Amino acid sequence: MTNKDLVKHLKKVGVLKSKNIEEALLHVDRKDFVPEKYSDSAYFDDALPTLKEQTISQPYTVVFMLELLEPKEGHTILDVGSGSCWQTAMLAEIVGEKGKVYGIEVVPEVFEFGKKNIEKYPKLSNRIELYQQNANSGLADALFDRITVAASVRNVPSEWKEKLKVNGIMVFPKDQGIYKLTKENQTCFKKEFYPGFVFVPFI
Repeated sequence: MTNKDLVKHLKKVGVLKSKNIEEALLHVDRKDFVPEKYSDSAYFDDALPTLKEQTISQPYTVVFMLELLEPKEGHTILDVGSGSCWQTAMLAEIVGEKGKVYGIEVVPEVFEFGKKNIEKYPKLSNRIELYQQNANSGLADALFDRITVAASVRNVPSEWKEKLKVNGIMVFPKDQGIYKLTKENQTCFKKEFYPGFVFVPFI
């Protein structure tokens, strides 16, 4: 299989709908973000191990969440649990030169792995800032158009809600499914839930 084959598969099963997400998938090759020993499996629609019992998520799930997130050119996006940085790089491709993506990863070894992967895409590097820290507090001094979370949370930290712009969207796993929160004003959020997804827990 090739990266194009993976994209064709994601379109065929109906999860990939948006042109900007399709273009990002074509420009950001998943093989560049998996450990070398799993490179032969990079284009399968499966989650794969990375380091320290962490995984690179199944492409179907990543695209499902990206479609809910609705990233656009010029957006400022927070990627919590950036891991291998595959999704981080795709978001950077989508937001373009006027946008910014902040990636946060708490596991040091995984953070370094993701950082090295991003170095393979020098044109995206000035659109990305990576931080090795816990994401519960002390976030970058910015407001975000979009926030996406890669691990299952028990509760959404209040700082995430505060940092999300009005009309912004947050997508995160919880309760064996995926939530989409749309911030309608400073205190009111529209909530949507999509069951049937399992994620590693947020640490």
